Amino acid sequence: MKDFKALIERYKLSFLDGNANEEHDYETLAEGQSPNIMVISCCDSRVSPDLIFSAKPGEIFTVRNVANLVPPFEEKGEFHGTSAALEFAVTGLKISHIVILGHSTCGGVKACLDHAMGEEDTTHFIGSWMSIIKDVAEKAKEIVAKDKTASDIQLVTELEAIKESIQNLQTFPFINDAIDAGQLDIHGLHFDIGSAQLRILDKETEQFQILS
Repeated sequence: MKDFKALIERYKLSFLDGNANEEHDYETLAEGQSPNIMVISCCDSRVSPDLIFSAKPGEIFTVRNVANLVPPFEEKGEFHGTSAALEFAVTGLKISHIVILGHSTCGGVKACLDHAMGEEDTTHFIGSWMSIIKDVAEKAKEIVAKDKTASDIQLVTELEAIKESIQNLQTFPFINDAIDAGQLDIHGLHFDIGSAQLRILDKETEQFQILS
């Protein structure tokens, strides 16, 4: 209760009565949204796309899920929040860019790696969701030499998972149509929480480079 009360007080003092509310025209925003960029990010509380990119309300259409994953296209899936958001963003909002934003020390990725290393999965939903990148975790173990640390394997898995999500994006017909029409571009980014550095995926080399 204490933490929630503090949250409400911060809304009253900093947002409602402070400068934060005055900086943005919420009356205009209430009329509709027209973002040009979609970011698929992790639920991790340490990673905030709006903060990282200094975005204002209405600039970024954001989807957050465990480990910033995109599932492959399937017509029979009953509950696909990420897929539904993609459909709305691409066919409804007509966004021009989709960004997969991964990050360091991702708990979802670690859970997937732990399972790949033989640990029992005791979760109800996380294990099923993270199975999207189970092959990526196995691949990461092969890419990284045996003398590397667990953090090295973790980083490689995080980066390879971004590539996997980008590949999964291209299984959606409406996304391919937009790409073929020159209306949509896809990007991969990785945020290092400790250093605040961004890595960007080079589409030609398929390697991540640190932005300077």
